[in-house]
Amino acid sequence: MRKFSAAFLLFLVATAARGEWIEKNSRDEDFADARVLYRHVDLQDLDTGKSAIVDLAIFSAKSCKLRMIDNAEDGNNLMNAMRLANCIAGVNGGYFDTNFAPLGLRVVDGKTTSRLSRGHLMSGVLASNGSVQILRLAEFSRSKKWSAAVECGPFLVDLARPVRGLEATRSARRTIAAVGSGDRAALGYCPGATLADLGKILATPLGDFKIQRALNLDGGSSSAFYFKGERGLFLYPEEKTVRDFVGIVSK
Repeated sequence: MRKFSAAFLLFLVATAARGEWIEKNSRDEDFADARVLYRHVDLQDLDTGKSAIVDLAIFSAKSCKLRMIDNAEDGNNLMNAMRLANCIAGVNGGYFDTNFAPLGLRVVDGKTTSRLSRGHLMSGVLASNGSVQILRLAEFSRSKKWSAAVECGPFLVDLARPVRGLEATRSARRTIAAVGSGDRAALGYCPGATLADLGKILATPLGDFKIQRALNLDGGSSSAFYFKGERGLFLYPEEKTVRDFVGIVSK
């Protein structure tokens, strides 16, 4: 059996630990109706020098709730859908197939419109029923009354730590949902990162928002972010028509 020196083993541990992201700076914009906060965060990987950006719409489940908005007739983009539904902020939703049918669970206004499924990426559910939760499929209760839900994945952060084994080579636009301690939650957007890097980024405290769980939503050309602030509109539009949207509305 091949033996390794203690120094070499320490080197392996140090190498595995690389990829530590730090917040370089951040800024908060005015609250939209004093309920949802827009936060822009610039980060850097200490080891590689790579940079990343995350934009978040952070809210409290005491004052806001999630709403799923179906786009079955493919007639809306994110901006129009958010305005029609009177949403303060929102992002694109889950995966859909080549026939524009949703992949995985959807609950829209309390009605299940698409069933829970199993798949390589489908590892979690973003769900709302007074609180906002991100659940593993095994944790999700079909007997509960949910007002909104979307199944997607993969999980990016769990127990405030990045999930291991995430894809680490392909950088793309990303859309995420996250829950923190207490009743705080967020929808967010990253203009370019691998899934592995995004897990590490989201496990980094983003200002005073420390994420406990984060779930990847549909990304790439589907990714979009909307925030209606007092100073104006923050918008990253999608590059193609998407099947549904997740919005934040006042209770």
